Amino acid sequence: MFSPSRFSPSRFTARRRVLAAAGASAALALTLAACGSSGDSSSMPGMDHGSKPSASSSSSSSKSPAMGDMPGMDHMASGNGLSDGKDGYRLTSKDTTLPGGKQAAYGFTVTGPDGKAVTDFAVDQTKRMHFYAIRSDLTGFQHLHPTMAADGTWSADLSALAPGSWRMFTSFTPNSGAGKGKDFVLSRTVTVPGDAAKTPLPAPAATTRVDGYTVTVKGELMAGMAHPLTVSIAKDGKPVTDLQPYLETYAHLTSFHEGDAAFAHLHPTTKVTGDNGGPDLSFHAELPTSGNWRLFLQFRTGGKLHTAALTLRVG
Repeated sequence: MFSPSRFSPSRFTARRRVLAAAGASAALALTLAACGSSGDSSSMPGMDHGSKPSASSSSSSSKSPAMGDMPGMDHMASGNGLSDGKDGYRLTSKDTTLPGGKQAAYGFTVTGPDGKAVTDFAVDQTKRMHFYAIRSDLTGFQHLHPTMAADGTWSADLSALAPGSWRMFTSFTPNSGAGKGKDFVLSRTVTVPGDAAKTPLPAPAATTRVDGYTVTVKGELMAGMAHPLTVSIAKDGKPVTDLQPYLETYAHLTSFHEGDAAFAHLHPTTKVTGDNGGPDLSFHAELPTSGNWRLFLQFRTGGKLHTAALTLRVG
């Protein structure tokens, strides 16, 4: 039976307010869900790849205009480099052991999704392939630029290796095929027979010395966040201003995480203007895993390459 009191104006207004509130809540939920799955969140360092210590994606759409102008920012490989395969590309090698105490060649091949050896690589910082060797205790760092034969076989000529477990990293960008323009860091391990005495990692420090140069690092890094890092170089207490270009930068900075030797390349943001670099150099640092990182800074003066190493603590 019809009851006017059930449909009074006051009750109708109250019901309309309840429905409006419910609609607003649903719209807010949809908005939050959209934000959670947007490209913005995935571009935040550490939000989409957990332990990946790389910087951001190589996609230009995820970069701000300012970042796009930074030297080296167009080549930022994703992944920590601790796998020999990614997206169908694989690092293969017959070498599982290498002799210690003398020079040795490490041979390897990069195969594509079709299983064939990749021979077409893009130039990144003047080289088509960057190769790194690091011992499990983060000593014995070597950064090489191997040569490739016509069939896609690469050879890296290593200096004498100390006994122990070593990880061989390859950093490259295919110039054709499914992975064209995408940066990869892949690695494999090798064993050097002998008495593998472990060297304790030096304590975190802001300053180190090499070849008479004092290298100072400034910057408070937090895991999973992008931070600027400044490196200053001095000699005999005076700022160094005669840094020469090396790989299209004034300094090349590579880092490895204590415990698993995860790889990260810290990208320079200081533009090269001739043989007068220094004393302060800027880097874009994104190290998503907390703990100790061993940094290796390479710079050139008077035609000589110097390599400084120090430990940096990331909170």
